Amino acid sequence: MPNIMNTFDERPVHHNPRPRPKELPRAVYVRVSDMPAGYRVAAHSHDWNQLLYAVEGTMTVITKAGMWIVPPQRAVWVPPHTEHAVTCKGLTRARHIYIGREVTVNLPDRCMVIDVTPLLRELIRAATEIPIEYDEDGEDGRLIRVLLDQLKAPAHDNLHLPAPKDPRISKICEHLQQDPADNRALEDWAQFCGASSRTLARLFQRETGMPFREWRQKLRLLYALERLANDRPVTEVAFDLGYENTSAFIAMFRKTTGKTPGSYFR
Repeated sequence: MPNIMNTFDERPVHHNPRPRPKELPRAVYVRVSDMPAGYRVAAHSHDWNQLLYAVEGTMTVITKAGMWIVPPQRAVWVPPHTEHAVTCKGLTRARHIYIGREVTVNLPDRCMVIDVTPLLRELIRAATEIPIEYDEDGEDGRLIRVLLDQLKAPAHDNLHLPAPKDPRISKICEHLQQDPADNRALEDWAQFCGASSRTLARLFQRETGMPFREWRQKLRLLYALERLANDRPVTEVAFDLGYENTSAFIAMFRKTTGKTPGSYFR
């Protein structure tokens, strides 16, 4: 991954009625922020769990373990003390759910993307309207408990792109993140990296858990989700990502997500 963890400069948000807390006023605290296109926040961490959800737009969350794209109907789970940076390509209406470490949640101690069901979406919306210091034993407290019950890990976290540590394949990954349309095979990268194609193939499998072509395809999928969520035309996205035609791109998208780009965002 490029070293972007330390390059994000925080920009003003358009709408932020609840401030970022230094300490949680309740076990669960929900914050609303409308983030303009190009919004970036530097790498930071919290003493509590965080769920990042975009009502509209997409967020990219980067940690030392890799990158997560958060399109609509999804949210990213960030455990305590996980250093993470966030950026938004287009206008993004975000909801931040901060959950104290003492709260029992049925999610693992690692970053992951989870599904936001219609019920969970409405619970999050309702939670933004309750008082900051709500009655934990009353109606608002019961709403929060139902919200927590709806947080569940998916069967597959296919919106995560792992980051390799080996400097030889990191060079390839950094280049592809800048130019995802580059179609060079590993044989063509060998001289650039100072390692044989066989060594590079072995390193990709060992460090990312997938072959090079699969890693590049996932990178393209995540970038496609980011662009499509910001209303970029499918044909334009396909060519931007190195596909020879729109049909090939749609076939990849359907194979990976089970849906066409249009039905995915509907």
